[in-house]
Amino acid sequence: MWLLIFLVCLVIWVGGTYWYLFGKPSPFSLESVRPPGPREFDQKKRDKVIKQGFSLDKVPQYLDVIIIGSGIGGLTAGATLAKAGKRVLVLEQHDQAGGCCHTYIEKGFEFDVGLHYIGQVHENSLLRIAFDQITEGQVEFHKLNQHFDIIQIGQGDKKREYTIFSGKTEMKAHLMKQFPNDTEAIETFFKIMKISAKKTHYLASLKLIPQWVSLFLLKSGIANLLSPVFRLSGTCATDFVNTLTSNKDLHVIFSYLFYGVPPKDSSILINALLIHHYKRGAYYPKGGASEIPFHIIRTIQKYGGNCLVRAPVSQILVNEKGAAYGVKVRKGQEEVEIHSPVVISNCGIFTTFQKLLPPEIQVKHEIQERLNMMKCGRGSFLVFCGFDGTEEELGLVSTNIWTYKNNDMDKSMDDFFALSKEEAPDNIPMMFITVPSAKDPEAKIRHPGKSCMTILTMVEYEWFEEWKDTTVRKRGEEYYNYKMRFAKNLFDWACTLFPKIRDKLVFQDVATPLTNMHYLGAQRGAMYAAEQNLDRFHAEAVARTTCNTPVKNLYISGQDVFSCGIAGALHGGLLCASTVLGQIVYIDLLLIKKKLKRRKAKELAQWAKTKRE
Repeated sequence: MWLLIFLVCLVIWVGGTYWYLFGKPSPFSLESVRPPGPREFDQKKRDKVIKQGFSLDKVPQYLDVIIIGSGIGGLTAGATLAKAGKRVLVLEQHDQAGGCCHTYIEKGFEFDVGLHYIGQVHENSLLRIAFDQITEGQVEFHKLNQHFDIIQIGQGDKKREYTIFSGKTEMKAHLMKQFPNDTEAIETFFKIMKISAKKTHYLASLKLIPQWVSLFLLKSGIANLLSPVFRLSGTCATDFVNTLTSNKDLHVIFSYLFYGVPPKDSSILINALLIHHYKRGAYYPKGGASEIPFHIIRTIQKYGGNCLVRAPVSQILVNEKGAAYGVKVRKGQEEVEIHSPVVISNCGIFTTFQKLLPPEIQVKHEIQERLNMMKCGRGSFLVFCGFDGTEEELGLVSTNIWTYKNNDMDKSMDDFFALSKEEAPDNIPMMFITVPSAKDPEAKIRHPGKSCMTILTMVEYEWFEEWKDTTVRKRGEEYYNYKMRFAKNLFDWACTLFPKIRDKLVFQDVATPLTNMHYLGAQRGAMYAAEQNLDRFHAEAVARTTCNTPVKNLYISGQDVFSCGIAGALHGGLLCASTVLGQIVYIDLLLIKKKLKRRKAKELAQWAKTKRE
């Protein structure tokens, strides 16, 4: 009798698991991907897609899903769900969709806001297949120079310069050539990179299986037996690299892709994963970063959904049973309700839980417990510079430059963030420079004779907090003078690297954490969302911070699901769509990848056969 019951339960479990993994129709298909069409250069036609203003008559009927925020995470979730047959509405508070993927044009210059370069979009990679599915093959990526990053450490005569190359074997070989006495340390670090590349999906899987199963695997130690990835995700970067080498310059190289968290507070696995991200090449979207939201929105519209801007959500509606059932949107002086059985928030966990949920829901223990698992990230400060002249005339290059004033990242960042408001502008320890006009081969067509540069550093929100209640572009002379102290010092620093740009500067705009809050809805100006610190990447924390929330029918997407950046946010969207659909869409992507590999093998075999004949 007991044996029979056991067998019945086993059959049900196996059947249920099979249904969860393979039993539902795939939202993705090879047939939906078509060759890229002609680039749309008409800005008015583009604006009809990415700047479509909110009105009730544009809201699709019989909605299945409302998504708050049109960043890459929200749009990815939206396109995936739309292709799975769901009627989707994306609501964006800014006047342009795309989040950190949007671009803005001012005085004839076009600037990227958050996408400076991207990796892992080579042919038949999983990320490239995902992009092809959500844009239906319409976004093209231009491969940048093999020498894609420069890291400068120190000042004056003591400045050292290192170069990072892409390539399956070239990246490691080139680094070893620059650090001949630390080849063993580099070899070990690259082994961690390999683990991060091949096994990080184990960490992501913790978010897709029942939480009790994830926690059992972790607490019992079974997970650590399966892979070292679960231990490495919670390993301090500084502690780990200290065991490899005493060379402080190499320590910087291992953590140079700075996202606001010093190495002593960051995960060695995540830092290694970020560098590995560019191992197969660094890329930039042809036509600029806004090509991505432009084509994802068209996919959502194709399947009956829409994306509307100037649609600030003021509250998530929650019924007496504690389930989300829609949102309130501010329209002028009024608020309108839009109902849907599923609500996805792509505007960050802090904004979602602290601002959009009703007050009586915000104070609940399970909400506060989830909030306490994360910390708000640091603010970003950006200087957008426009120049009269081509990249050739100005000596500009597509290679990014990361500059650090010394090789002790932990101390320099701690010292900087501990400074007073008055001291900070004159003691900036690091800077990132990117030249989008040199990366996009079509920039010369859209903006001939012009070049643009974006300079970025990380700052404390508190330095700007006194102006938080003022209006954008009307914050007063004191605020302007203060932010321009940062901007002047950063631009002067950039001029030491590119001396020809000083006399050709004709436009400059500055974004502080307050600017990012206004346009991007970024809490405390944190473009990278919740802080990517070590606590967040401990395996148990990864298992507990899923797309589900304590509010039924409310889900989280974007950077706060797994990790920061464009790729991290996109995966946050795929994880969210998987959770909503109750199926792992990554399996569908992997099956497509397998088909593409078979197709490529056949093409190569046919080519070889033709060549022999």
